[in-house]
Amino acid sequence: MEQRISLVTLGVSDVARSRAFYEALGWRGQEVEETVFFQAGGLALVLWGRDKLARDCGLADGTGIGFGGIALAHNVRSDAEVDALLKAAERAGATVTKPAATNAVGFYSGCFADPDGHAWEIAHNPGFTLAEDGSLTIPDFGTA
Repeated sequence: MEQRISLVTLGVSDVARSRAFYEALGWRGQEVEETVFFQAGGLALVLWGRDKLARDCGLADGTGIGFGGIALAHNVRSDAEVDALLKAAERAGATVTKPAATNAVGFYSGCFADPDGHAWEIAHNPGFTLAEDGSLTIPDFGTA
């Protein structure tokens, strides 16, 4: 298996509401058969009905809202961008779950949950270089 991710699919309770939320943050998607696709750099973020996604994966749908053991992250180029994005997400209907602050490792970040409870971290970490196109390069941590 190649070391990459092609699609991240979020199971949502209301596809139209979730699409409106992400579009309020400036994302632009395409809807095909009740599924919304957003190009996100070299991968795609997909919104699909939670029940359909669970069924497609051969799983029972869980309790719904709550921490699912995964967080998506969006790195930005400045602390001010972190603050602005958290405010924009809140205006669009997100719940800020962790206000922005400098963490124990020394970078600035905050978190929000989208309308379906999917966790997002917004971070400015100068050690993780962002290219002009927004792609991230993980630094060499010097470990074997």
